[in-house]
Amino acid sequence: MSAAESGSLTMSDECDVLLRDGAIAHVRPLVPEDRAALHGLVDRTSELSAYLRFFTGGRSTAHAHMDRVTAPGHQGRALVAVLRGRVAGIAEYTLYGDRTADMAVLIDDEFQGDGLGTLLLEHLAARAAAEGAEALVAQVLSGNTPMLRLLRDLGLAVEIRYDGATADVVVDLTPGVNLMERVAAREHEAGRASLAPLLAPASVAVIGAGRAPGGIGHTVVRNLIDGGFRGSVHPVNPRATEIAGLPACPDVAAIPVPVDLAVIAVPAAAVLGVARECAAAGVKGLVVLSAGFAESAGKDAETELLAVCRSAGMRLVGPNCLGIVNTAALLNASFLPNTPEPGGVAVLSQSGAVGAALLDRLPVSSFVSVGNKADVSGNDLLDYWEDDGATTVIALYLESFGNPRKFARIASRVGRRKPILLVKSGRSDAGDRAVRSHTAAAATPDIAVDALVRAAGVIRLDSVRDLIDTARLMATQPLPSGRRVAIVGNSGGPEAMTADECERNGLVVPELPAVPALAARIPAAALRNPVDLTAGARAEDIGLAIESALAQPEADAVLVVYTPPFGSGTDATKAAIAEAARHAVKPVLACVMGEDGLVGGHVPCYAYPEQAVRALARAAAYAEWRRLPPEMPGPVLDDPAAREIVGNAEGWLSPETTERLLRHFDVPVLPSVTVHDAESAAEAAEALGCPVALKVTGPVHKSDVGGVRLGLSGPAEARRAYREMAASIGPAMTGAIVQPMAAEGVEIIVGGVNYPSFGPLVMIGMGGVAADLVADRSFRMPPFRLETAAEMIADLRCSPLLYGYRGRPKTDTAALAALVTRVGHLMDALPEIAELDLNPVIVTPDGAVAVDSRVRVTPRRPTPSPYTRRLR
Repeated sequence: MSAAESGSLTMSDECDVLLRDGAIAHVRPLVPEDRAALHGLVDRTSELSAYLRFFTGGRSTAHAHMDRVTAPGHQGRALVAVLRGRVAGIAEYTLYGDRTADMAVLIDDEFQGDGLGTLLLEHLAARAAAEGAEALVAQVLSGNTPMLRLLRDLGLAVEIRYDGATADVVVDLTPGVNLMERVAAREHEAGRASLAPLLAPASVAVIGAGRAPGGIGHTVVRNLIDGGFRGSVHPVNPRATEIAGLPACPDVAAIPVPVDLAVIAVPAAAVLGVARECAAAGVKGLVVLSAGFAESAGKDAETELLAVCRSAGMRLVGPNCLGIVNTAALLNASFLPNTPEPGGVAVLSQSGAVGAALLDRLPVSSFVSVGNKADVSGNDLLDYWEDDGATTVIALYLESFGNPRKFARIASRVGRRKPILLVKSGRSDAGDRAVRSHTAAAATPDIAVDALVRAAGVIRLDSVRDLIDTARLMATQPLPSGRRVAIVGNSGGPEAMTADECERNGLVVPELPAVPALAARIPAAALRNPVDLTAGARAEDIGLAIESALAQPEADAVLVVYTPPFGSGTDATKAAIAEAARHAVKPVLACVMGEDGLVGGHVPCYAYPEQAVRALARAAAYAEWRRLPPEMPGPVLDDPAAREIVGNAEGWLSPETTERLLRHFDVPVLPSVTVHDAESAAEAAEALGCPVALKVTGPVHKSDVGGVRLGLSGPAEARRAYREMAASIGPAMTGAIVQPMAAEGVEIIVGGVNYPSFGPLVMIGMGGVAADLVADRSFRMPPFRLETAAEMIADLRCSPLLYGYRGRPKTDTAALAALVTRVGHLMDALPEIAELDLNPVIVTPDGAVAVDSRVRVTPRRPTPSPYTRRLR
């Protein structure tokens, strides 16, 4: 595991991490001031634990060791974990010249079995690797089964050689998919455990509940009672003895039972004091409804509130939120005006208003209004809802991502089991991009969001209306096995419009064989698809048509379009639709003009055909993504050779360095010679053989300043072209390159950009001088498979030019896909690459080659590592 993999974990870092039981440990480097705390740890350690760690009886050796590791000049490195205000564990290593690090761990007996040792070893391995270690080594007593099991289960390759009473252990620090998966599994288990007291509590305290109905706290108490919450509810108000028929307590400490969840509805100025009281009382989680924190002028107070919660091991929802709901647990710890309807949709919303609108229109399993999202975030809730039996669909309204790359990793796993719907606000981008590369100018933050969620299989939607429409379908119907739709209805006009909308959204309306039973009952009907039963069709006729369409192997879904009040009327027709779809294994949707909701409780119904068609198209695209193999190319390891090429450079790399870097990643590039005056340009032209091209190296956009001359037929033309460029461009022309002319082909642009929070993004599009004018582009987040690069090429509107448009020769798109994939590996391996442009890449029947290349480097930024856990 290299410094690249260990990411931002340097020796100066500290972080909070969840343990297996949901407790919060604070991991940080050991400091000399920990000496007394370490002696306390030894005093709490059993003689057996001390023996297993130090190979001697008694604790005197352990105490002497703690004096050494905290003494000035100690050569080893150590991490400590703090739980509930005390040091609960220490992990150490000493680095040797052979690139091994001798390691050891001691855990407080009280916390053994909670995953604390595994957690410390994860971070210890990352930090040792960052210092250059290639392996951790240890000598362990053969009878120390827990330690040996811990090392085997860590996720790294482990070699154990037994020698009588001891075992020599070598842990290879090279990371891989196994480590990433083990870390994710441990994080998932811990995350679920930490949220269980909030979403499935046994007891709830409502702090700040007033006596008068209408207040926020009183409403929360009333909602808990009216919702039938099975646990105990404890209003807290020092000036009341009874609230909503329940006895009131003066403070949290007076509550006679342990409290899982505290809902805080006091003024912002009093929240910190209440949070400290909750911490002292052992409360497990807080929901802070109060406003007046980071959303206004209270950022410092919010930071302090989070610190109080973390040090006490409490998870925090909010502040500035509506509360939480879990219909399966009959928990309504919110001040929502209406009781949410139970169902299968789990909802997270950063906006209270949006959240309330969703709950008015969707049956939900649970709802979390995260407000300012100081602690509990979308990543946490995805982990919880992944295994929640009541949740079938996850709906998110987000205004920001805390850790986008972690979101993508979790969502791509959860999405294999449950669809994730996302409305992300903030699509505009008003930055000045005029002086940036083509790729950086095109790759707005919103495009980065699109690429991130697309890779993770998340269904991004433009509006809350779209989210409701799609959630209603996916929560009630099976996924379609394809894109073929049978349209059944009683009016030709709306059905024809529905068919047109299907075609616009990538759905297919195939011709179906006629059903004799329908033809006999309704001679005037058109039965080939759309199935137009005419206005006189009765409810039973529509029901029979639905059943017949479901039986057709040529149909993957059935969309019923009914125009009231014809036939048997709305109620009878809806009943027939519900009955025909009751046992269907294909999705059935209904469009009953002017109505939204559910027909019979299980068939999604839409007021207009466009809503139904778009929801079905999203379900079909999601089903296709689920059928694809996971995008798992494996982690990109550190590449010292590539890093040596880049060195400590900042800004735009020289043409020579750019070419070396690209060739290192096997990206085909046209050879070039750097020149700095007219004479060297003429010499390069003669050496390369004419015709040649001359291009300036200073300005980002060469063509805009007249910095490109093509087809120069000899040294004299190259000399004259250089002089003319230098006179025209002036000091901005820092030199030029001379290249042989590339073969004629299709001009494509391939680029990359790296956002500090989102990570790298790769672009392909129409290249040359038309790159910005046409804006024909496709983006993905690397690393990705060759098949994904091929999809990117096919996404382009200009792609027919590559496949032999109007008699043109077919180009080598496989070579282009390979080039794009290699650029993805480059961007993923070197986070310091801020921008990369290959424009144009000339694609011919014989291959693809980058003709013009630019790379900009920034100082390397630390990035969150997938190999170590931490709460944001």
